[in-house]
Amino acid sequence: MSQEISLKEYDFLYFKEHTPHNEKGYFLNEKSFLELEKFVLANEESANYLKLSSKKGFGKILRAQNYVGLIQTKDGTTIEILPKIKNLSHKESKNILLKMLQTLKKSPFKHFNSAQLKSEKMPLLEIFISMFLEELSLLIRKGIRSDYIQKEENLHYLKGKLSLSKQIKYNRVNQERFYVEYEEFTSDRVENRLIKTTLNYLYKKSRLNTNQQKIREFLFVFDSIGVSHSPKNDFKKIQNTREMQSYENVLLYAKTFLVENSFSPYKGSDVAFALLFDMNRLFESYLGVYLKRKGFNVRLQDRGKYLVESHKKFALRPDIVINRGQESEVIADIKYKNILNVKDISQADMYQLYAYGTKYKQTKQLYLIYPKNDTLELERVSYLENELHLNVLFFDLSLGFEQDIGLIV
Repeated sequence: MSQEISLKEYDFLYFKEHTPHNEKGYFLNEKSFLELEKFVLANEESANYLKLSSKKGFGKILRAQNYVGLIQTKDGTTIEILPKIKNLSHKESKNILLKMLQTLKKSPFKHFNSAQLKSEKMPLLEIFISMFLEELSLLIRKGIRSDYIQKEENLHYLKGKLSLSKQIKYNRVNQERFYVEYEEFTSDRVENRLIKTTLNYLYKKSRLNTNQQKIREFLFVFDSIGVSHSPKNDFKKIQNTREMQSYENVLLYAKTFLVENSFSPYKGSDVAFALLFDMNRLFESYLGVYLKRKGFNVRLQDRGKYLVESHKKFALRPDIVINRGQESEVIADIKYKNILNVKDISQADMYQLYAYGTKYKQTKQLYLIYPKNDTLELERVSYLENELHLNVLFFDLSLGFEQDIGLIV
């Protein structure tokens, strides 16, 4: 029997009966647990989606790490993993995750209206499906596009242009047929086939009546359109013309669902579906948008500097560079780590920040920014070293864009 489980980072899943224990885990049926275990082992070298270990009283466990999103096993069991943000509820954490997703570049999430979704009552998968259906509803109101499609068929009548070579090849015996090439103005184009394929796929995934009903309605609109038998190849055939701009976000959603590993590549076929996001990347993206909204001139993932300039070796790529005209620059590096006190500040993070300061000659102010948690014992830390100001700041995700973290530019 399928389950729906919602946990947070660092919570864990188990499948064996356990003795009473102070730490709360989430029970998962054994079949789904073993599928997840195979998925984890197949991907442990590239990404630590879940960590396999054992725990006294629980046996084998899978502990959530810094990846959030959802995983669905083949029996329909869905595990959603939410950010662990202070002592916020699952509902509050889910809403913050959705706001963070809105800041991701080259993703479909930036346009959705969370107020319309009633997201506190919906599993993540149903939220993502609802987002797609809302975008598709807008597209259908504008009108789905048709185009002249080149076709080849072996007909009983002459239409378009006769293909002599194929006429000889296929109709040497059946001379009453005509192998023809012609153009047909039709809505059965690759973009619409990908959308219909997404609708069929999501109809099998959704458990929400409102989503299922909308999918049935939209499938009726796409009734005369075929399906895609090779989505990966068909996405390469999409026409990025001005006429097709209204399709852009719908197709981004379609790609997210059909060409799975869109945001965090994974291997194996042990799970039915996974849509996972690296919290390090989300936190960096969110901070970048926060600083832009504060009016700073921001460059993300800056390139061009090297630790060994003479050989162009060991590229430096600070998360955020803030321009102050030609006078100077401010560098901020974003680290999604749980910091409680000064001892938890990583030596490697400080060395990295110092390296940036020595190579970006116009830089005097350098910042490390960590997420803020409930048990944090300090507000900020500052050091002065060779005219470089090394600052450690903390960003409260529960307050969002309404706060001032004290970054001096």
